[in-house]
This record gives sequence, C-alpha cells and structure tokens, in this order.
Amino acid sequence: MEEIGNPKVRAPQEPVAKGAMAEIKTLIKHPMESGLRKDKESGEIIPAHYIESVKVEYMGKTIIDSEWSAAVSKNPYFSFTIKAVESGPIKVTWKDNKGQSFSAEAALQVK
Repeated sequence: MEEIGNPKVRAPQEPVAKGAMAEIKTLIKHPMESGLRKDKESGEIIPAHYIESVKVEYMGKTIIDSEWSAAVSKNPYFSFTIKAVESGPIKVTWKDNKGQSFSAEAALQVK
C-alpha cells in the first residue's frame, strides 16, 4: 500500500509586514481514488479513498473550512493567501472518507 499522510505546511520564512498578504503552501500524500478506476492487473474497482475536508486555522480561529471530492488529484497541493495580522501558528487539517485525519502546522512571523 502506498504511503498516506506526511502533510506539509509552509509559511514565508522571512517575517511578513503587518497587513500584507502571505502565501501559505500545503501538500499531503494521498491516493485520492474516486472509486471509479479499475486496477490494471486484477480488473477490480479500486475503492474510493479521498480527502473530504480541509480546515485551516490561524491563531486558533478557523479561516477556511472547505469540502473536497474525489475529483481532486493525487497528492494534492493547496495554496492560499491570508492577511498577516500577527505572528502565530497556521494549522491545516485534512480528513478523508475513511475517517483518517492528518494535521500540520507552520509559524507565520509578522513584523
């Protein structure tokens, strides 16, 4: 079975000016199977296994709460920008349709 998880969240390494927009980049290893594809060797349907939701918290407050589907590609990369208000953690949590949950954090530095 393929490795799943190993989530990564990256914030700018240099401090961001207060009020400026900061790009946050995320990546997670996940098969993102739709349940519609067949195994080439056995011919059997590969069961659905995909990320259902992604939640982003900044300074402990939810800023993104999204629902995903099986239409998202394998090992999804997700980036977004946020307004840098103050230094603190950015936590991203991915949950899949099999009940697995993966989280990772990065520190945003604001000057």
